[in-house]
Amino acid sequence: MNKTEFITVAGFALSLLFHMTQTEVCPPSCNCKSLGEMKGLQVDCSSRKLTEVPALPLDTKRLYLHNNSLTSVPPGALDSLRSLKEVKIFDNPWNCDCHILYLKLWLEDISAPSLGNIRCASPASVRMKTLRQLTGNELGTCKRLLPIKCLEFFWRDLILITVAIITLILVAWALKFSKKLVCQINLSLYDSRGRLLGRHTSKNHKKL
Repeated sequence: MNKTEFITVAGFALSLLFHMTQTEVCPPSCNCKSLGEMKGLQVDCSSRKLTEVPALPLDTKRLYLHNNSLTSVPPGALDSLRSLKEVKIFDNPWNCDCHILYLKLWLEDISAPSLGNIRCASPASVRMKTLRQLTGNELGTCKRLLPIKCLEFFWRDLILITVAIITLILVAWALKFSKKLVCQINLSLYDSRGRLLGRHTSKNHKKL
């Protein structure tokens, strides 16, 4: 395998690795409907007795997860939904310990009004409180635990970044090598022309 082929394969591997972490398929437990001109999907996973959030399509515009049996959302599970415009996630038995911090922070950025509709089912000290009512005292000890829960996503992103850096280095090295090769070819052509010119001049002198 030459250098050009190696760079092409590395780029393809990077692209494949990225897409393997995402999904474009409607979850079996949900009902997906195209929104036409909005160029996205309405993903209805409500009233399915779900205990965990399924893998969701990247182009999800409306997400309905209400009336299920969700107690928490793994850190990073919803970060890829960059096109999301509407989310309904109430009527679930949320366990408002440190595991709820990711969902709270995510909703603050995506759909702040939803914080008033989501109530805690446990522990007893915060039962029936909404996520909006949870105070820093109740969740303050969770901030140091969140990075631990995010380790798997950290390593995934680190691998992607490492592969991207390696690919860029290989591309830069290939460009440098190609420039050097072009210079060598030009020098070779220049030398060849010089020799031909020298021979031609020598022949002219002999004739004279």
